[in-house]
Amino acid sequence: MTGPTSGTRPDEIRRHNRTALLRRLHIDGPSTRASLAAELGLNRSTIKALVDGLAEAGVVAERVPALRSGAGRPSLLVLPQPNAAVVIAIDVRVEHVAMGFVGLGGEILGRDSWNLHRTRDPGEVITHIVESARLMADDLDATAVGVGVSVPGVVRRSDGYVHEAPNLHWTGVALGKRLEAVLKLPVQVGNDAELGALAEHVRGAARESSDMVYISADVGVGGGVILSGQPLRGSGGYVGELGHMVVNPAGRRCYCGCDGCWETEVGEPALCRALGLPDDAPRGAVVAALRALDDPSVLDEFAGWLALGLANIVNILGPELVVLGDLYTALPASVVDSVSSAVQVRSLVSRAVGGTQVVTSPLGRDAKLVGAAELAFEPVLDAI
Repeated sequence: MTGPTSGTRPDEIRRHNRTALLRRLHIDGPSTRASLAAELGLNRSTIKALVDGLAEAGVVAERVPALRSGAGRPSLLVLPQPNAAVVIAIDVRVEHVAMGFVGLGGEILGRDSWNLHRTRDPGEVITHIVESARLMADDLDATAVGVGVSVPGVVRRSDGYVHEAPNLHWTGVALGKRLEAVLKLPVQVGNDAELGALAEHVRGAARESSDMVYISADVGVGGGVILSGQPLRGSGGYVGELGHMVVNPAGRRCYCGCDGCWETEVGEPALCRALGLPDDAPRGAVVAALRALDDPSVLDEFAGWLALGLANIVNILGPELVVLGDLYTALPASVVDSVSSAVQVRSLVSRAVGGTQVVTSPLGRDAKLVGAAELAFEPVLDAI
């Protein structure tokens, strides 16, 4: 976060410092006042005033640490209070929707999910979201202050307009505005893979990485990019459709209308074919087959296409880390290792930077839900 400049009004400085403190506690969790002062570059009297004010408002609390070291009085830990600010996180996928109420600090307070089957009409999805949100709010006795939504498609971040989500068969859906009208809350909508990258960057495998790519595998394949610690947004906020990079012009027809998109070679249907399953096999059956796989060599062709696409991405963007999410987290470790090795061999940039790492996501299926929550929290932390 950029610090205040000379000439900034005292009230603006206080708000900046307050937001910085909240963001630190929200992302990294409990800390002592002394540690907060050192990390944020503030003096102890300023930290005391900020913590006292937030504690009085019920946003933070101070507790004696459970584990004490050494003699003497232990330093109190400052910790965020989850119910002080609650957001609704929504992860819309091709086959189901997941929803969570997420408190300050990132704790998921409650969950719901439902299958879409063949019913993917935006109006019906919105109606179900509203009904579920109201029921969860009553059950948790929680009042939400914002909403974040993950969608597998091309999304305009400024207003949550879904230009196109081919696998959902959505075109021109004003999702953000429609949800705001019925939920009466500010709504932020983002591309699913972009939000997966955000989640990995702040709470997952890429916490220590400022340049990373997240690759999401569901029915389709998408990508989210963090460069120099900031998400790559693109013109108009449209970015992340890495699955529609053409790698095999003589290949299969993609949902988007093109031939040979990367996702036709490395998406869930392609993985099913490699495993000898029907293209539309249930997700549980695919994961079970991967976990029971005796001969990983049946995935050699699949892994080759995955490595080819990743090598292209690494050559263009130069990340130090690639995180594989969703269905890819079930791939055998030997397959992930072979893909990582192939990328390091085939990518000139990877060789130049000493080897781009390819790892699986520790957040798994929750990555996009976590990312949607963080998207919703971005304006909330400035307003608490």
